[in-house]
Amino acid sequence: MPAREAVAALLKRGRDPVVTLTLRATVAATISYVIALRISTEAAPLTAPLTALLVVQVTLYSTITTGIRRVNSVVVGVLLAVGFSALVGLTWWSLGLVVLAALVVGQFVRVDEFVNEVAISAMLVLGVSQLAHQAWDRVLETLIGAGVGLLLNFLFAPPVWVGTAGESIEDLARRMRHLLLRVSEELDVPTAVEHAEARLHEARRLDQDVSEVDVALRRAEDSLRLNPRVKEGLLSRVVLRTGLDTLEICVVVLRVLTRSLTDLARRRGEDEPLFARDVAVVMEQLFAHLGGALVSFAVLVTTQVSRNAEEAEERLAAELSAARASRDNVAQLLLDRVREHPHAWQLHGAVLAEVDRILDELTPEHRSQRLMEELDRAAHTRRERFAVLTRIRDTVRGGPGGPVPRRPAPRAGGLLLRRLQRGVWPRE
Repeated sequence: MPAREAVAALLKRGRDPVVTLTLRATVAATISYVIALRISTEAAPLTAPLTALLVVQVTLYSTITTGIRRVNSVVVGVLLAVGFSALVGLTWWSLGLVVLAALVVGQFVRVDEFVNEVAISAMLVLGVSQLAHQAWDRVLETLIGAGVGLLLNFLFAPPVWVGTAGESIEDLARRMRHLLLRVSEELDVPTAVEHAEARLHEARRLDQDVSEVDVALRRAEDSLRLNPRVKEGLLSRVVLRTGLDTLEICVVVLRVLTRSLTDLARRRGEDEPLFARDVAVVMEQLFAHLGGALVSFAVLVTTQVSRNAEEAEERLAAELSAARASRDNVAQLLLDRVREHPHAWQLHGAVLAEVDRILDELTPEHRSQRLMEELDRAAHTRRERFAVLTRIRDTVRGGPGGPVPRRPAPRAGGLLLRRLQRGVWPRE
């Protein structure tokens, strides 16, 4: 058993983004240097491995986009340096003009984070541009490094990081559930304002957790683009993204809920609990079912097996049904006691309203509507992107009589949503 656990841990570590990036970057840099030694005229063509290190990313899509921007920045910088050296050579003021021109031009050629690379390439080439081949050697080495990085990712496709993103989403939902359970434990006991504020700060820290999950999800979205092993990349991206958006909304509502409970604690005496015993018991059940619904929702949007998706959907429906029943019981009990604490009825209503918001976000009907809206938006964006090519294709197919009229595109979501419900997911 220890051996199996060690092997499993090693395999899991091997799929870590940091390990994957380290190994790929090392191999790409080494191969780039070996190739550049045979092609470039420089004695130590270090630009090629440097480019490979900058180009290689954990996903194929990121590698391609980074490689294009990197090559673009170097070529533009070399062209600027050659032009300046042909006119004025290297002086203190020409260096300043080159840097200024490179930074300005870099903003217009869409090299993004490689704007400074335009100026760096121009400065490095400016001093040796009297020998033109040395300037173009830098371009050649850049092309070698970028080409090796792209070829490496084409031959050995990076992993699909959907599983990692799914685990992050589920962990976020579990942390929200644990917070709800800790809050429910303090409902029928005297709660100091400091303890209530601690729960509020804990809810606020969930925002940082959402940011970390968003990073993992963006990596997963990039890994689905241009990946030959993935057939339903758009569907997977939309499912995960809308799932995280829903949990992010629930995080905001949960923060407001803890704020309402903190305000309620300020209105209670030092020896007075937040709620009466019978109300606290039912509310504890409500928060337990609410936390279970959050976890079931996260499992539903991240599962990769049809049978598991059906089980998660059944658990979610059961938790939502039990939560609504508990919510109605809490509402009736609070209504019966409104005369005992008339000054707190606004906060009681706020707590119930915030619970309703979370339940509404987790409702399958609400979820399906958001999925179809996002799929429609993605389909519209894709049509707009390829509108010119589509018109040319329709014109060619229409022949002398003109373009063939296109039928309105069907609303996305029907077929894709049914495939989603059957558990169609890319596998890592």
